[in-house]
Amino acid sequence: MLGAKVSRAAMRPTAMEMKRMSGGNLRAAGYDDKNRMLVVELTSGTFQYAGVTTETWRRFSGASSPWSFFRDNIDEEYPAKRIR
Repeated sequence: MLGAKVSRAAMRPTAMEMKRMSGGNLRAAGYDDKNRMLVVELTSGTFQYAGVTTETWRRFSGASSPWSFFRDNIDEEYPAKRIR
């Protein structure tokens, strides 16, 4: 319905489950498959990556070297937005 008011609570993103990760500057990461959004917590801040596929998340979260996977397959390939 046009002109309908939306509460602030409805506009807030739902809490994302974060997986602790180690290696390099990685601290944690989480994925929202509905919105194809990856959130990565680094020592330098927290960043949101748009358009990340479920397959990329699966490979990243299960990688033997997540920091290398992140640098090679996510950081350079997807647009990032600093959120914290």
